Amino acid sequence: MTEIILENNQDEILIDKEIEETIKIVILKTLEYENCDFSAEVSVTIVGDEEIQEINKEQRDIDRVTDVLSFPMLYFDENGDIIDSDYDLDGENILLGDIVINAKRAKEQAEEFNHSFKREMAFLTVHSMLHLLGYDHVDDIEGEKIMFGKQEEILNLLGITRG
Repeated sequence: MTEIILENNQDEILIDKEIEETIKIVILKTLEYENCDFSAEVSVTIVGDEEIQEINKEQRDIDRVTDVLSFPMLYFDENGDIIDSDYDLDGENILLGDIVINAKRAKEQAEEFNHSFKREMAFLTVHSMLHLLGYDHVDDIEGEKIMFGKQEEILNLLGITRG
């Protein structure tokens, strides 16, 4: 059984039960979509500008605000099989990784792209989940096409559209 740890460390943007449930549903649907045959643990922390900038600087040596950060704990081969982990896999759930979402930036982007805050939080969640599962788009045009296609498919399956 997948365990989702959700923590809201900011108070600028309201994170209600609907948003919390949306994040959880997106995580579970992404694991199902990717045919993950293991029980996972995923940690999601919702923060503001200052905290995400600190994390970005500390972990990635990039001193700026961003919308979302993903910290995978597993490494996958091209078949999607786990090949290495920084953590002990003997427990009941496999620690898949951590997601950090900037609620303020998500709210701004929802307004900029003219869709709901719920849709933006879902998008950032599925994007991060795919990173945790080994997908990447940085300097990889083909990887970007695959990843962004999967994001849209998963959100469409959940009925979370731009409308």
